[in-house]
Amino acid sequence: MINWKVILGIARKHLLSKLKSTVTATLGVTFGIMAYITLVSFMTGLNQMLDDLILNQTPHVHLYNEIRPSDEQPIALNKTFSPGEHIIHNIKPKYEDRKIYNGLPLLNYLKTLPEVKGATPRLGAQIFYLSGSIELGGTLTGIDIQEEVRLSSFGDYIVSGTPDALKNTENGILLGAGLAKKMSLSPGDRLQISTVKGDVYPLKVVGYYQSGIADIDNIQSYVNLKTAQRILGENNNYITDINVKLYDLAKAPAMAADIERLFDVEARDIQEANAQFETGTSIRNLITYAVSITLLIVAGFGIYNILNMLIYEKMNDIAILKAIGFTGKDVQMIFMSQAMIIGFIGGVSGLLIGWIFSLLIDQVPFNTEALPTITTYPINFNPWYYAIGITFALVSTFVAGYLPAKKAKKIDAVQIIRGN
Repeated sequence: MINWKVILGIARKHLLSKLKSTVTATLGVTFGIMAYITLVSFMTGLNQMLDDLILNQTPHVHLYNEIRPSDEQPIALNKTFSPGEHIIHNIKPKYEDRKIYNGLPLLNYLKTLPEVKGATPRLGAQIFYLSGSIELGGTLTGIDIQEEVRLSSFGDYIVSGTPDALKNTENGILLGAGLAKKMSLSPGDRLQISTVKGDVYPLKVVGYYQSGIADIDNIQSYVNLKTAQRILGENNNYITDINVKLYDLAKAPAMAADIERLFDVEARDIQEANAQFETGTSIRNLITYAVSITLLIVAGFGIYNILNMLIYEKMNDIAILKAIGFTGKDVQMIFMSQAMIIGFIGGVSGLLIGWIFSLLIDQVPFNTEALPTITTYPINFNPWYYAIGITFALVSTFVAGYLPAKKAKKIDAVQIIRGN
């Protein structure tokens, strides 16, 4: 039976007798784990920030009417030309109202579903912004501002003004930051908008909206849903889009398919809308983990080399231990214990230093016009990364110490004593 008190005592004595080598091996693990924690926390935090920039502004399921040519042309329905192959050129899309038919009943139905966190109506329209001699084309969207703030991070992207200012101002408009800059407009200023029919309406600027995507901020603006309906001369049932937020993002594709089948409306889920973006995120995460694991493996090789040299330096000690009755297994456990002690101390130190470095990075100012809601560099303090770090430190040192310890187990004490 292994006497662990004696084994650990000898392992401790060996480590202290070669303190320089011990510290070098420990620092190899420490810096490997520190670099892993710092890198993975920063990179995943950055990826999460980029994901939120897109996903917070993208509904899990988006309902709308698609403008497209008719699937069946009149000539195909006329039996006079059947059977035969019909070749038609320059097909134009048929006129379809962008309104979602029975939009409000559909909206109320979606809100009753247990997997739905919420659903918001929208009304989008193409308009022209008029301010003095400036005339710019853009998009006006009528929204339920309270629901948008509740279901998404809409309020975080309002860099001037408040959601309540839009809610309480009947003729208020929330301008994209790029659009406001082009037209030299400030909160409290007035501008006019013109619909495609030529109708002109005065509105009051209540704030700026900055999504971080310049192409959107240069054309987009928001008003209350009722205000948009009044500008377009439509009734209270007129909506062109419904945005749905779910509790579980993974259920979005199935729900989109069910809605299309049941209600004859186009439904695009978030995975379809952001397929390329998700691919980029996966690649960035893969690179992060690959680099992090490489750092840990390099640290493991350092431990292996140091323990290997330690065994050669301790040949006489090993011979003496075997001569006084220690078995090969006891000797193996001594050197394995040394490796695990190095791994544990180095791993814990690496976690602590990596956590401190992450805290420091989290305090570094990060200001950019594209991301108004971000004030410092993003860090992800996920406890799983620390659990993975200490586990990998112990596993890598175990593997690194196993081969040298196995070699020490097989050393012939008689040959060493004779050689001396």
